[in-house]
Amino acid sequence: MGTSAAGHDTLLVRPAAAQDAAGVATLLGVLGYPCDRAEAAERLRAVAEEPGQQVLVADRHGCLVGLLALDVRYYLPLGGLTCRITALAVLDQEKRRGIGRRLVREAEQRARQAGAARIELTAALQREEVHAFYRACGYGEGALRFLKRLGA
Repeated sequence: MGTSAAGHDTLLVRPAAAQDAAGVATLLGVLGYPCDRAEAAERLRAVAEEPGQQVLVADRHGCLVGLLALDVRYYLPLGGLTCRITALAVLDQEKRRGIGRRLVREAEQRARQAGAARIELTAALQREEVHAFYRACGYGEGALRFLKRLGA
């Protein structure tokens, strides 16, 4: 737990639980992946069944204000474990309060505890403010990502 600069505001970073589905749905919408509460609940169940995957939430007095998903798995080229942050979202009205940084630091700690040698993520090319955030957290550019959508 931590407190804000004001000192009254307690923020808890914890693993997501089934009862967080509505808040998770809202945060996925902020990230550009809208879904309803039922679909978010199903996604949380699917992640819980995947070894190495975790969803963390930033909870302020029962209200979810941030979310981070991570995936730790064996990476053949590295010959060891790597961690990938697959989602990071903070409510618009809560940005610039250290919530994203808290979530990233917690993900880094969990990746280290799992034995991962590195942590990586991707951010869309046009999201320059997000790039600046990750640079401020100590991340550097490492690769150019190519993407091809697979149709039905």
